[in-house]
Amino acid sequence: MKATQGNWVVVESTHLDMPKRRGLILEVRGAAGEPPFLVRWDDTGTESVFVPGPGAHILTADQMQAQHGH
Repeated sequence: MKATQGNWVVVESTHLDMPKRRGLILEVRGAAGEPPFLVRWDDTGTESVFVPGPGAHILTADQMQAQHGH
């Protein structure tokens, strides 16, 4: 999975009663756009280093705007 600063990572929920998480990628720390990513999470405003797993995908800022009005 590759990303650039300003992309969004979306983590789909694995439980029916849990919402998906979205985070703005502030920094890409891996070589050639690969993880880990420094992410500011939309739901809490906290920042963390994140390595995406199954159920995560990357959206550009334009894709995020189109899908989520964010």
